[in-house]
Amino acid sequence: MTANDPCVFCEIVAGRAPATIVREWPDALAIVPLGPVVDGHLLVIPKAHVPDFGTEPATSATTMLRAADLAAESDQPMNLITSRGREATQSVFHLHLHLVPRADNDGLALPWYSGRKGPRR
Repeated sequence: MTANDPCVFCEIVAGRAPATIVREWPDALAIVPLGPVVDGHLLVIPKAHVPDFGTEPATSATTMLRAADLAAESDQPMNLITSRGREATQSVFHLHLHLVPRADNDGLALPWYSGRKGPRR
């Protein structure tokens, strides 16, 4: 993706790109990602273009509220993950929160998990 490419999430919000929309609020959407890592994996995206969670704190907080609304509907363990910057694994520069349901032995590891016991030195 280059600086001149349209934002894929803005295209979804505008209805110009396909997506499986699971929930819609006045300010955000919950969609199924193109490559869900497990069943139930969702993305929560603000309708306004915000590059990351540090750019517009109020939008970030509202988007987090929407993700929390969805999480509250289930008692399933899950991760809520977002990234800021390419070095932090951000690949789409429109704020998005991953809701990732978890289960014992699901094989998913957080990027910083090494399996080692104790703090890193």
